[in-house]
Amino acid sequence: MAQAKKGDKVRINFTGKLEDGSIIETTLEAEECCTDSDCGDDCGDDCGCEHGPMELTIGEEDFFPMVEEALIGMAPGETKTVQIPAAEAFGEYDTEAVFTIEKELLPEDLTPEVGDDLVLTGEDGEELEVTVVEIGDTSVTFDANHPLAGEDLTYEVELVEIL
Repeated sequence: MAQAKKGDKVRINFTGKLEDGSIIETTLEAEECCTDSDCGDDCGDDCGCEHGPMELTIGEEDFFPMVEEALIGMAPGETKTVQIPAAEAFGEYDTEAVFTIEKELLPEDLTPEVGDDLVLTGEDGEELEVTVVEIGDTSVTFDANHPLAGEDLTYEVELVEIL
């Protein structure tokens, strides 16, 4: 039976989980597929989760490099579990990426609420995705870390086929 190698285009099914077992993404249909942080309050067909195998080319870093590396040598129908440390996933949590801005520096039409995901534009025109984490009387605190920063991930991967 053929085995996957670097450069092969393949189709895979996967389920990504946090250490507590909660599913963060999957290509399989699962009720617990989406969390509020991923999809809002409901997880229907418009959810951010894939339903059906994902296609990728091994080695092109279309997915986590550790998962792509694990696919090498697998045959269709085989499964593997891949542990991805936080540093290799979305990075370690960086406390320096949490910062506070005085409300008077924000646009007048902006009324942020805790939990809002926003894009701030600096004076240099560079954009920064942030989450509002605290609102004080005169200031707003933002977190520019990815929501999964600091999280170790586990991916269960099945090689569906080599294309």
